[in-house]
Amino acid sequence: MTYVVTENCIACKYMDCVEVCPVDCFYEGENTLVIHPDECIDCGVCEPECPADAIRPDTDPDGEGWVDFNRKYAEVWPVIVAMGTPPANADEMDGVPNKLQTHFSPEPGQKDSHEH
Repeated sequence: MTYVVTENCIACKYMDCVEVCPVDCFYEGENTLVIHPDECIDCGVCEPECPADAIRPDTDPDGEGWVDFNRKYAEVWPVIVAMGTPPANADEMDGVPNKLQTHFSPEPGQKDSHEH
């Protein structure tokens, strides 16, 4: 089993989960995170940290599709090990339906934009 980031993270990207992960298996996209399913050790500490309830076990209904999604983007996005600043409208985006179709960006996260 593994944990996966699901649709509700898109455009919320709170990142509370990142710093509790003991194996640094989160990867950052422009407006969402993913978990590398081959690196996740199934400890579950990230799941209760997510304010958007966007981290679920792969055993949930439709979980297998999210495993593939998480793996695909974890292979191309940079690893994230420290919490950043979520989008200003994250609270408004929490729970918005169909975010994968309407708000998802396949671009990698902007790691260098936070460094000066």
